[in-house]
Amino acid sequence: MPKLSLKGNEMPASPIRKLVPFAEKAKSLGKKVYHLNIGQPDIASPKEALDAVKNMDISVLEYSHSAGFESYRKGLSAYYKKNGLDINSDEMIITTGGSEALIFGFMTCFNPGDEIIIPEPFYANYNGFATTAGLKIVPVTAKIEDGFALPPIQDFEKLITAKTKGIVICNPANPTGYLYTKEELAQLKEIVLKHDLFLFADEVYREFCYDNATPHSVMNLTGIDDNVVLIDSVSKRYSMCGARIGALISRNKELMANAMKFAQARLSPPTLAQIASEGALDTPQSYFDEVVDEYVERRNITVDGLNAIEGVICPKPKGAFYCIAQLPVKDAENFCQWLLEDFDYNGETVMMAPASGFYATKGLGSNQVRIAYVLEKKELVKAVKCLEEALKIYPGRI
Repeated sequence: MPKLSLKGNEMPASPIRKLVPFAEKAKSLGKKVYHLNIGQPDIASPKEALDAVKNMDISVLEYSHSAGFESYRKGLSAYYKKNGLDINSDEMIITTGGSEALIFGFMTCFNPGDEIIIPEPFYANYNGFATTAGLKIVPVTAKIEDGFALPPIQDFEKLITAKTKGIVICNPANPTGYLYTKEELAQLKEIVLKHDLFLFADEVYREFCYDNATPHSVMNLTGIDDNVVLIDSVSKRYSMCGARIGALISRNKELMANAMKFAQARLSPPTLAQIASEGALDTPQSYFDEVVDEYVERRNITVDGLNAIEGVICPKPKGAFYCIAQLPVKDAENFCQWLLEDFDYNGETVMMAPASGFYATKGLGSNQVRIAYVLEKKELVKAVKCLEEALKIYPGRI
C-alpha cells in the first residue's frame, strides 16, 4: 500500500466528537444522553432565511461569483455598518463556512513553518486549520482563576520569535465564553504594530453577548488596517450551522487579491446557502433579543448549577454559549467516558467535551470540560443534576 501523507497523519482528531461512539452505545442501551459536547443550537433558524429558499425563483443552480453574490455582499456590508463596522462589499469574500475563511486567510498570510500565537484554551479546529496551512500554533495560556481573560501582554512578548507572523483570537471566545474588552484589544494592537504581525479575529459569536456587555471588533482598531483579518459566519448568528456560509474580511487589498485566488480555485460558495444567508439579513431584532434572553437563562442554569456542586469551578461567561468547568476529578476525559459507559441517573447521562483538547500545552485542562449550554432549560437542569450525582460516586474523584 502506498504511504499516506504526513499532513494526513498529523491532522488532529476532533476532541468534540471523539466520544461519539460511546454516546451511541449508551443510547443503544436505552440511556438518554444530554449532549453538552457540541455547539449546535436548537434555536429555530429565522423564517426569513428559510422562506428565501422556499420562494426562490431560479431554474438552474449556477455558480456564484467566487467572492459570493454581489447582492449578498452588499447586504452583509449594510449589516456590518448597522453594527458599527465600516466594511464595504469589496472587502469581503464569502466562504464555505468560517472554517474555509480561516484556511484561506492562513494560506494567504503565512508560509509553512510560520508560527501563530493563540490564547489557550482555543477552538480545537484551529489545530486542523493550522495543520492544513503547515503552521505551528504557539499557545499563550489564559487562566481559569482570571476568568480566561487575555493573558498579560508580556506573556505574548516572551513567545515572539523571527518565525512569529500572527496572533489569532476568538471574540467572544469558544470555548470559554470570554468577551475581550476594548482595553485588551488595544493591547493586542500595540504588539501587532510593534512586531508587524497579522491579527486574526474570529467574531462569529458577536450577537451572543450578555449582561449588557458590548462586543468590540478588531475592525474598529485604528492604524492597523493592513494587519487585521476578520472571520465571520452565519452558523451561530442565525442558528444555521448547516448552511456553511462564512466570510473572510480585510481592508488589506493585496491580501484580499491573493485570497481571491484560493476562492477561485474552489470555484464558489454554495448557491442555495447564500440565498438563505441573504434572506437571513432581514431577520428582525426581536429574534436576536429573544435568543439572547434565552441563552442568559440557559447560562445561569448551567453555570450557577455547576458552581453549586462541591469542588466545581466555572467562570460565568459574558458571551457565546460555552463555558469551561474545572471538576474535582483526576482525568476529565476518563470521567466523560465513564459517564457514557458506566453511569446513568434515572436512565440519563451527560456527554461533554474534555477540555484538554482545547489546549495546545500538554497536561493543561486535564481536569476541565467544555460545556455548550445549547439545550432547553429543563434539559439543562436535568443534565446538571446528572453531573452532580455522577461526581458523588465517580471512582476517580479527588
